[in-house]
Amino acid sequence: MLRLSALLLALALPAAAQDLARVTDRQAFLSRVGGQDLSRMGITVQVRPDGSITGSAFGAPVTGSWEWTEGFFCRQMSWGPREWERNCQAVYTDGATVRFVADRGEGDTADLTLE
Repeated sequence: MLRLSALLLALALPAAAQDLARVTDRQAFLSRVGGQDLSRMGITVQVRPDGSITGSAFGAPVTGSWEWTEGFFCRQMSWGPREWERNCQAVYTDGATVRFVADRGEGDTADLTLE
């Protein structure tokens, strides 16, 4: 039980905000993230330069598309039968972690590791 609690706490703790720099340019985003694996326990996805998103999460395929609009990463995706509508997200990175913040930087966060 203690191990599970420690794991859940570790997953909930984001990278320190002061260490992450905002990415506002499509070309800068692609140079840091494009075509590399982004992962987090059970999830591995790629954001490809051609505008596609591919990968898997917990054994089910992840697919989608993205574009860069007004300084935000805007994506729509599906995971197995579940679909997420277009959402524009602020992106931050320190070169090892990429943080996506939904709703133009006002919503939920997802931290993924660059591999």
